Amino acid sequence: RFGTLRMARPRSTLRPATRPKIVKKKTNKFVRFDADLFKRMNPAWRKPHGMDGRFRRHFKGTPKHVKIGYGSNRKTRYLLPDGFQKFMVSNVKELELLLMHNKKYAAEIAHNVSTRKRKAIVERAEQLSIKVTNPEAKVRSEEAE
Repeated sequence: RFGTLRMARPRSTLRPATRPKIVKKKTNKFVRFDADLFKRMNPAWRKPHGMDGRFRRHFKGTPKHVKIGYGSNRKTRYLLPDGFQKFMVSNVKELELLLMHNKKYAAEIAHNVSTRKRKAIVERAEQLSIKVTNPEAKVRSEEAE
């Protein structure tokens, strides 16, 4: 992408109606036990089932297990750090759904939307004062002459 410039857009001044504090009970991931020892082992969480496994038996010094108590607060569960919730948008008509809810939801343009439609969506979102989380994605500005 040599020689292309990003269009400088002003930062969005749109704010959500309420912005509760988001508290994460555990910020690091739950990884599969002993996944760091074997390259072929996927680190995604798996419940231990071994008959004699010290991890399954909760021995001292072993990592934490996945439990319901680590879940997020229901009021802040799907919130973005800026206080909005994501709403996936593929065209301008879907953007119109957020007209009355622009203080709670922010539009996110789907990955398979063309550049031409992206520009139309971003333009219409500015008119409706709807925040778009990824307005610069796939959009290249014309080269400066």
